[in-house]
Amino acid sequence: MYDFLVGRDEEIVPYRARQLRNLLCDLGPSFIKAGQVLANRPDIIREDYMNELCILQDDVPPVPNQVAFSIIEEELGQPLERLFSKISSETIAAASLGQVYRATLRETGEDVAIKVQRPGIEPIIYRDLFLFRTLASFLNGISLQKLGCNAELIVDEFGEKLLEELDYTLEATNIEDFLENFKDDPTVKIPQVYKQLSGSRVLVMEWIDGIRCTDPQAIKEAGIDVEGFLTVGVSAALRQLLEFGLFHGDPHPGNIFAMRDGRIAYVDFGNVAVLSQQNKQILIDAVVHAVNEDYAEMANDFTRLGFLARGTDVAPIIPALEAIWQNSAGKGLADFNFRSVTERFSLVIRSLLTQEGICFTLKPDFKFLEVAYPYVAKRLLTDPNPALRERLIQVLFKDGAFQWKRLENLIVLAKENVSKMSSNPALKKNSSQAARSQQLESKLDLTETIKDGARMFLIDAGIRRQLILAFNEDSKLHVEELVDVYRLVEDQIDMPSVALEVLQDLPSVVRDFMLSWSDSILSDRRY
Repeated sequence: MYDFLVGRDEEIVPYRARQLRNLLCDLGPSFIKAGQVLANRPDIIREDYMNELCILQDDVPPVPNQVAFSIIEEELGQPLERLFSKISSETIAAASLGQVYRATLRETGEDVAIKVQRPGIEPIIYRDLFLFRTLASFLNGISLQKLGCNAELIVDEFGEKLLEELDYTLEATNIEDFLENFKDDPTVKIPQVYKQLSGSRVLVMEWIDGIRCTDPQAIKEAGIDVEGFLTVGVSAALRQLLEFGLFHGDPHPGNIFAMRDGRIAYVDFGNVAVLSQQNKQILIDAVVHAVNEDYAEMANDFTRLGFLARGTDVAPIIPALEAIWQNSAGKGLADFNFRSVTERFSLVIRSLLTQEGICFTLKPDFKFLEVAYPYVAKRLLTDPNPALRERLIQVLFKDGAFQWKRLENLIVLAKENVSKMSSNPALKKNSSQAARSQQLESKLDLTETIKDGARMFLIDAGIRRQLILAFNEDSKLHVEELVDVYRLVEDQIDMPSVALEVLQDLPSVVRDFMLSWSDSILSDRRY
């Protein structure tokens, strides 16, 4: 009965996999969505089943052209031939909620993708969600006991996002937000959206001519470095989660493409989610606690994020987290996967798991954390956000002692990130495209960090005391360590320019220092 799970020894029976796919298609769009999620889990689904379920991502039986074209004309209020000079006679892709045609705009000659919603889908979705919710109510006790999660809440979240996907005007707005976020990133391609040609059931956007991201051979033949492409993808995902707080909630292989110029392209923005500033900071906290090897606090971070239920005893989880991280580091970080951390399904975890599945499909030994850690190190060292400045201090001071080696490691990792991303790493070094690719930042810009450090040294008595102690703790002057740190950054910093900026900032620093000093005097007099 459960022969689709990894680890079964029964003979492979491809027709059963097809039966499962066909069954999901017959059951309706919500079941197709569930199949799409399973298609990206090579760790729990056997390969023959996974291959069949992948078809659900863009090759579901479409509705007839006549029906789809009438919806387009009804939604846009004009005949097709008035708006488009050409439109494909067959669907380019058909998924759970809609199908896509390729067309050419009559007015400009631009190639576009037309996404049109299946007719009468909303009542079907409501019916399916009612069935899911009823089933979840029966399973909730087992789910809470065995998995530590609420099955009803999971269905509610799934249903909420599914219903949001039915309104294509929301998706158009999501695309515009992603365009704004990645406007200065030459490694990421977001399609332009034509809002004047879109409505609640029709969406017209720029045509993306890319390579399916699960076809490593085609990617290599296009002159793209697979590991470099994955580095681009992981960096883009981390920026969505930790920088923008707006992330693609459904990044399955049908929605991600490799462009021939090495960029990663995203499509289908119906399912996106917002990560609050607080949760972004908690994710950073989790990384900081991992760096500090503070696994008890790391377990608490997962509770704060909602991956674990409130009141869960985290004591048994702490040794597991320690084993995961130390084992990952010992094996070059290749064996780490997010499923080891938690089984609690949420949109964040689903997004990470889906992209992790893509990584494993393209390159099974891809070192996910070896991309993630340098990115976080760079954010900690360069981001002026006060919350991240506070986290940096937490990393650099442990039990009151300054961690010189940790600072060196952060700088090395951050320089690695800058070096790797100074040009698109997906383009092979000797390719003509690599020579023409837009250059990103080539140095680790620590100007704001140095300015903030100088300000904190003058204004914050606690930090000043800690830093002074750092130079002479253990009854010795740490001149050698300071020289080592300087040697790491001397090629990254234009010292005269930094000094000039610090001097220009000096009046405001002195003002803040005087205000802080006067406040402390007045406070002392009150007592």
